[in-house]
Amino acid sequence: MMARSTITCPLCGHRATETMPEDACQFFYRCTGCGELLRPKAGDCCVFCSYGDAPCPPMQAEAATGVAACCRSQT
Repeated sequence: MMARSTITCPLCGHRATETMPEDACQFFYRCTGCGELLRPKAGDCCVFCSYGDAPCPPMQAEAATGVAACCRSQT
């Protein structure tokens, strides 16, 4: 399972590699380039699934096991 993901800001293009929470989805992320507060796109559970190069750990686990991720109930 990947623990880090590189988030790319859709506004300024700044990229930052961050450690993802292992047992939760991160709903907000402040871009370290322009300061914009990012939120997930419609249908995504978290900012890593929307703007990262790797999905969050709960979604990675869902893909590996077929068991629905805990964060599915938050969307």
